[in-house]
Amino acid sequence: MNGLVQYFKDARAELGRVTWPSREQVLEGTQAVLVFVIALSVVVYLYDLIFGNLVKLVLP
Repeated sequence: MNGLVQYFKDARAELGRVTWPSREQVLEGTQAVLVFVIALSVVVYLYDLIFGNLVKLVLP
């Protein structure tokens, strides 16, 4: 039980040494991820559209 208490004390101390990102950095990262996801979604949609139409041409 003593080891568990020490673990949580050490974990709390380690979290105090973490350099947390600023609000602006979090927002910039979130925006970058959203833009990437939207762009990738458009690319996948276009591939699906193209290959779907090609399959319709090949199959009766």
